Amino acid sequence: MGHGDSALGLHRLTFAFTINYHYLFPQLTMGLALLIVVLKTLALRHPEAHYDRAARFWARLFGITFAMGVVTGIPMEFQFGTHWARFAAATGGVIGQLLALEGVFAFFLESSLLGAFLYGERYLKPRGHWLVAVFLWLGSWLSAFFITATDAWMQNPVGYARTGDGMFRLTSLAALLTNPWLPWQYLHTQLGSVVSGCFVMAGIGAFYLIRRTHEAHARTFTALGVTVGLVASVGMAFPTGDGQGKNVAVRQPVALAAMEGLFETKQGAPMALIGQPDMERLRLDNPIEVPQVLSMLTWSRWAAEVKGLDAFAREDWPDNVPLLYYSYHIMVGLGTLFIAIMTVAALLLWRRRLYISRPMLWVLMLATPFPFIANNMGWNTAELGRQPWLVYGLMRTAEGSSPNVSSGNALFVLLGFMGMYALLGLLYLFLVVREVEHGPGPEEPSSAPVAA
Repeated sequence: MGHGDSALGLHRLTFAFTINYHYLFPQLTMGLALLIVVLKTLALRHPEAHYDRAARFWARLFGITFAMGVVTGIPMEFQFGTHWARFAAATGGVIGQLLALEGVFAFFLESSLLGAFLYGERYLKPRGHWLVAVFLWLGSWLSAFFITATDAWMQNPVGYARTGDGMFRLTSLAALLTNPWLPWQYLHTQLGSVVSGCFVMAGIGAFYLIRRTHEAHARTFTALGVTVGLVASVGMAFPTGDGQGKNVAVRQPVALAAMEGLFETKQGAPMALIGQPDMERLRLDNPIEVPQVLSMLTWSRWAAEVKGLDAFAREDWPDNVPLLYYSYHIMVGLGTLFIAIMTVAALLLWRRRLYISRPMLWVLMLATPFPFIANNMGWNTAELGRQPWLVYGLMRTAEGSSPNVSSGNALFVLLGFMGMYALLGLLYLFLVVREVEHGPGPEEPSSAPVAA
């Protein structure tokens, strides 16, 4: 689990488990926040109750998910003190600024506006309630910006100075907020959240259409999810995925080599579609490769040289090359699948056949969980690729853990989180299923607007 130190390995496993579990929830709320704004905008243009009911339905699901995100997110910051005390002490002067900005401005803005959106509709005029929805969306995305900026600094440190005792001191907040690593990472992350929101919305719409319940709302949900989902899925690949890939190639070339399973430096490097990293023989077993494509995607030249793992010292390789390789390929493979699903669904929607195409509706419904897997695999790719560094090139992971927390204590905490989160997960599923069964509200006449 890491450097032969079981306590360090358990610290890492605890953080990996809790953050992967936590991120299931904010990716959905950030995606739904944008879709709720779209529904409220449509409600202004169509004063019938249809779109307002739709927005209220998704706001209830947003509220349940937001609560789970808060409950599972707060322990993440406490772990800086419990599991990663030396890292927190050394870098607190930098990342503390961003986490404080996230808490004071974004989190409280989002929390307050959620209450206003859920309970203030009867007191606000339609445009006022729409404005609350817009600021709720901006608050959730601003929160993500500060969190992503924190990770971007760990990936590509800027705007800091080191003191004599090795502590990091912030020298430029502007440099921190304009980190060249940040724009593509942030946009890629946010589009990923939109994809999750769209697949959930389209999947629930498809579920209602298959069951022939809440059909007017189901058509709206499916159409909106597919339309926005197609744009977001394509945007995940290009330009944001391409831009972030070039970020990694320039600033973390050893991570790129591990992600692609490229053990040897090559000119005209191929892109491996599938294969199994063999760490004993340092090769990719059973590869299916597309010649020269990796060179073209990375450096825009077919014959460009791409450095393999052999170009770097073994101690600087990511700690778990196979896990990084598989995480990256699962993310890319699912992302490609999302584009295909949404393209076919959008074509059927354009031809006015989507609502009666049961096979496609089943595909949309059954595909609902997969964006969550893809998004989490994307974050795993980023964090596994940064290893063996906590702050890339400056502070190794082994130097940042809490020295006084034993492996037994760490295991106790991990098992406690697993048990508690299992119960929370069951409660969350119960509440969501209850809301979905209840539906958006009374059925509208057949003339209700369903355009998305």
